[in-house]
Amino acid sequence: PALTNYPNPFNPETQISFRLPNAGPVDLRVFNLLGQEVRRLVSGELTAGEHTTLWDGRDADGLRVASGIYFYRLETPGFKKTKRMLLLK
Repeated sequence: PALTNYPNPFNPETQISFRLPNAGPVDLRVFNLLGQEVRRLVSGELTAGEHTTLWDGRDADGLRVASGIYFYRLETPGFKKTKRMLLLK
């Protein structure tokens, strides 16, 4: 699956886009530099094709996170990919 975010660097939000060759379970999460989960953006079954989700720079509690480097990881059966993004304030 293709995986990208735009804009990058971003403030206050970025769109994360990905393409799935097959329908199935999808997990998309954001992590900080320490590897701690900041927010789960997608968790569940999705259809094949193009998908876009928005990250608003907030954690799971709805609080704005600090400026810095974050990672987003897409996982599907048989596929895992992690990419970097930069939040600037």
